[in-house]
Amino acid sequence: MRYLWTVPSAVVAWFVAGFAATYLKGLPDGTTAFVPARLDLLVLGGFAGGVAAGLFVGRIRFTLPLVLVVATGMWWLTGNSFTDKGFLITLLVASAVGALFGALGARSSVMAAFAVAIPVAWLALRPANQLQDWRWLWQLNGLLVAAGLALLLYVACWRRGWRSAYFWLPLAGFYLAAFGIVAAIRTVSRAPAGQSTDLIADAATNAFFESFEPMLREYWPWLVLAVLLAIPMVALKLRALPPPPPPPDPYADRPNDAVLSDDLDWIDQQEPKRRLLTRRA
Repeated sequence: MRYLWTVPSAVVAWFVAGFAATYLKGLPDGTTAFVPARLDLLVLGGFAGGVAAGLFVGRIRFTLPLVLVVATGMWWLTGNSFTDKGFLITLLVASAVGALFGALGARSSVMAAFAVAIPVAWLALRPANQLQDWRWLWQLNGLLVAAGLALLLYVACWRRGWRSAYFWLPLAGFYLAAFGIVAAIRTVSRAPAGQSTDLIADAATNAFFESFEPMLREYWPWLVLAVLLAIPMVALKLRALPPPPPPPDPYADRPNDAVLSDDLDWIDQQEPKRRLLTRRA
């Protein structure tokens, strides 16, 4: 019965988390294509959708076939040609890898936080691409970056509480590196078709290091604010949870005499019947 609602929810999550906010807004006028032939959108969108679907289903053996069928069906329904095998395989692999991390994250919220770090960083950078000359761009970017980090720290402590706070430092570092990963993927996708592989790799490497280092230098106050915001969020979440149930009694289904030690077993034994000896003459 659980899969009657998790499977449809996973399909919707694959669409919403990976594509709705990204593709439908950037479609050219007069086109009906759903997935444009861009490597960065296919990788990041498929990965984000796979993570969301994996979190809903929670089982690897069910999640992987589900996202592969959904990604292939959506590729066909939106009018894309199966002759573009490179882009289709990219979408399928990104969705499968995201689904794998999402299914593992259903059992460990720390793994889920690491999995959604790249999609969160990707979504946090999108307004900056549309509002390049806006007056409050720094404040908006800082707010989105801080909200993303606070959300990741909150998700990390969802299952185990404050014991997962030890992972906050590597999670924040991976979140900053996610901005560089997104920039590197976009650089590779925008490279000319005939350019050398070495030049593309060098450009992607430079984009990686030139992306998260300015992010740390310019938005470190917002990152500190995110940590301060995540602390009361986790505290309120743990306070709202019911108290844990008491541990089960190992002797609940056994009688009271079962807990007696071996040297007291003589209490339950039948005493031998005493026989009176006749008096000798």
